[in-house]
Formats: sequence, C-alpha cells, structure tokens
Amino acid sequence: MNQRLNPERAAAVSRTAVVGGLWDLILSAMKITAGLAWHSQALVADGIHSVSDLLSDALVWFAGRHAAQAPDQRHPYGHARFETVATLALGALLTAVAVGIAWDAGTRLFSPQDLLHPAPLAVVPVIISILVKELLYWWTLGYARRVRSEMLRANAWHHRSDAVSSIVVLVGLAGTLAGLPYLDALAAVVVAVMIAKIAWDLAWGAIQELVDTGLEDSRLEEIRETIRSVGGVRDIHMLRTRRHGGAAAVDVHVLVDPRVSVSEGHMISLLVEQRLKQQIDEVEDVTVHIDPEDDEKAPPCLGLPLRAAALARLARVWQQEPLGQHAYRTVLHYLNGHIDVELYLPLAACGTDAGEAKIIGDRLRSAVRVDPVFHGVSVYFG
Repeated sequence: MNQRLNPERAAAVSRTAVVGGLWDLILSAMKITAGLAWHSQALVADGIHSVSDLLSDALVWFAGRHAAQAPDQRHPYGHARFETVATLALGALLTAVAVGIAWDAGTRLFSPQDLLHPAPLAVVPVIISILVKELLYWWTLGYARRVRSEMLRANAWHHRSDAVSSIVVLVGLAGTLAGLPYLDALAAVVVAVMIAKIAWDLAWGAIQELVDTGLEDSRLEEIRETIRSVGGVRDIHMLRTRRHGGAAAVDVHVLVDPRVSVSEGHMISLLVEQRLKQQIDEVEDVTVHIDPEDDEKAPPCLGLPLRAAALARLARVWQQEPLGQHAYRTVLHYLNGHIDVELYLPLAACGTDAGEAKIIGDRLRSAVRVDPVFHGVSVYFG
C-alpha cells in the first residue's frame, strides 16, 4: 500500500500550511493584543479563532509530512491515522475554547457593568484580518484545485470562516461604537458558536473515520463508473471503501469473462487500480478481486478438488480412454459450482479427420459425466 504523496501535492501542502500558519500567527497576535489594549472582547475571541486556524495549519503540515512517509513494519497501512487522532484532539481543544469564550461573554451580557467599551482603533486589525483571510482563502483554494486535494480545500474554507467571523466582530464593534455596548459581547458569543461548529465538524469527521465510515454515495457512483470504463470489466459488486487521513481505500470485486487467462485478469485489475488512483482524488489504496462469476449469486465452488486431485479424478474416469491421459495441456475452470475442463490433445490423435475428432471428444465427455464434480469437457487438437 503506497501512501506517498506525489511531489507536487506534498509541496502544495507544505507551502500553503507554512504561509497560512505565518499569517495566522501574525493575525492572532495582532487581534488578541489589540483586543486587550482597546477593550474588545469580540476581537480577543476572533484572535483565539485565528489561533484555531494556526492549529489547523499545523495539522495540515503534520498530516502532509506523515502522509508522505511510506508504510513501515509497525505501520503497514501507513501513517494517515495520526492525522485523524490529531484532528480529534484539535476538535476537543476548540470545543473547550468556544465554551470558555461563550461563558465569559454571556456573563458580561447579564452584568452590564462588566461590558467593555472598545476604542475606535479596534476596527483596524479586524479590517486587515478580513482582507488577509479572504486572500488566503482564494490562494489556498487555487492550490487545492490544482493538486485535487480535499484537505487543502477544507483548510481554504477554514480561512474563509475566519474572514466571516471577523465580519461579525466588525459589526459588533461598529454597533458598540454607535452606542450599543452589548453588541461586542454578543459578537463574541457568535464567534464562540462558530468555533464550536468548526470543532464539531473536525471531531465528527475524525470519529467517522475511526469507525471506518465509507465514502459518500456520490463518490461511490464515481468509483463505479470509473471501474466500468476499464476494458474487460463486465460488472462490479461487493464495493467497500474506508477513509484513512485525507486518503481512502477501495476494495472491490470485478467480474470478467470467465475464460480469460490469469495474466489478462491481472492486467485488468492493474488498470482498475491505476484508473481509480488517477481519477478519484482521495483514493490511494485499491484491492481488486477478479471474479469469473458473481460470487454473491453463483453456487459456491469451495469444496471442489484443486488441480492435483481434479486431474487424478479425470485419470480415473478416463482409464478406458488413453487419449484423455495424454493431453499436453489441461485447463480447469471453476464455475457455477462445478469444474469445466479444456483438454488440448496432439493433432496426430485425429489427423485431419474432423469426424474422428468429434468422436474422440464425445467419448471423453461421455466418460466424465459419471463424476458430478465436472460439468463439461471441451477438446482441442493442435
């Protein structure tokens, strides 16, 4: 199972995480400092929201670094679940932050004497934050589209959520400066709710992944269509998926012509794997089972004798048919609860006499009917 990110994606993850992290560090320090200096509780809350974005950038960087590592002996399925655990921890931390902000702001709302009175200069860092975060949103979203990364797309929307929360803070500050002092505390509560929503989305997504929740129905349909586009695929069944980090694993049974060779069936499975990885962004691990028949509907073939035992049984039923024991090639097809036999005999056995070839084939087929394991015999001369 290859968990390595391609170089372009790894570079995009690292670049956007580092640049976004630096700006979030600057903005969070600026807003918290300004909020404390100019008495704006909403601005302090927004600064803490920016700290959550900083943690998110660190998580993206951490996930990118670990997702780029190949599986090892202790982690044969890769390291993507480190990201999942970190996401769950981040969700819990943000929930605690949101509760603390909402509690403090709510207390002030019910105690008018404790309401803060922001200075007009408090609007400056808020406006700067809105502009910077909106630019970061479009810049990160551009990379997400270029390398088809859902993780980067989610981080871009995290930047957008910070811009929206800053707009809420701006409205609260403007209202407070206009003579409605409770609006600053109310804006802080709104920001706390937004932080709680982000925390819930992060934690719930991590929990869903830890219990091996599959991909969405729309994504499953894309996977089905992609598999069916591969030449040689007749149908698919028993499709299963699960997430691990920003990636997904696919396990599928593919129905092919039951008479194809092992190498052709293997080639079809390789093409299915390659196409899924190329066309479905999050798919990084694919297991393809090549089926000659739909094993959900066909009678089971388990219990039928394997090659050595099957050939011994054929030898017994063909004791009176020496030609059956002198085949230069015997192919066994395990289908519909029985074994179909392809027998290849030397051309000299019948010469060029088509009638003689038919007689030989009829005799071999007739003899094999006494054994219920076998369904039919096809005889070829060459």
